[in-house]
Amino acid sequence: MAAPLSPDVHSLSLRQIQILHSLLTRRSVSRTALALNMHQAGVSAALARLRVHLHDPILVRAGSHMVPTERAEGWITPCQAILGQVQHLAGEGAERRFDPLRDQGVFRIAASDFLDPLLQPRLVSLLRQQAPNARIEILPLTGDFDYAQALATGAVDLVVGNWLSPPSDLHIQTLIEDEIVCLVAQAHPAGRRAWTVDKYLACDHIAPTPMRPGALGVIDELLAMQGLRRDLSAQVAHFSLIPAIVAHSL
Repeated sequence: MAAPLSPDVHSLSLRQIQILHSLLTRRSVSRTALALNMHQAGVSAALARLRVHLHDPILVRAGSHMVPTERAEGWITPCQAILGQVQHLAGEGAERRFDPLRDQGVFRIAASDFLDPLLQPRLVSLLRQQAPNARIEILPLTGDFDYAQALATGAVDLVVGNWLSPPSDLHIQTLIEDEIVCLVAQAHPAGRRAWTVDKYLACDHIAPTPMRPGALGVIDELLAMQGLRRDLSAQVAHFSLIPAIVAHSL
């Protein structure tokens, strides 16, 4: 349930509510300025006034990006409702409704190449059918790609990643669930004898590079939760290269 509005909220102007809603949903002064056709300094000044008026920081820094405070998060739905009613009264609702058949925009998605065979063919095919005039750009999601900053600035619209514990500051939706398997070369001794945890950990391992600096991959995070650690002899940025590398190992 949304947090109750402060009494001061009811004295906000429509423009202030529009700026507030944009700041809370876009989580960025620069993206709000672009969306509302304002100078960034003007949005910063408006945010400063809103903070005083509402007695709340509204947006706070979390690492390299901004997130709404818990109290401000509850204002998103009321602000959206107010703006929706105003648009309806002004007769703008139908004009601004997204029409995929007429849209000529560009959808930018950052995704791991692990998902390439699953995601890209179907996604591109669906886009061509439902939004034939739009374009799609799929960018590589690697360890040196700051996806949080890219989302905050609008450089990408969506990130498709693989997290055991997804970042809490992102809006998350499960896309697919997949099984974790262990690949070994055909001549590897593991194929001829039973495995134990100790034997598994003693082997040389290869893994994809984590999607953010300093993070653990899914398997290593699961092992760490049990107080275990494997020996990673190699990490590669492209998941699709791993089967070929494993096939030539001993």
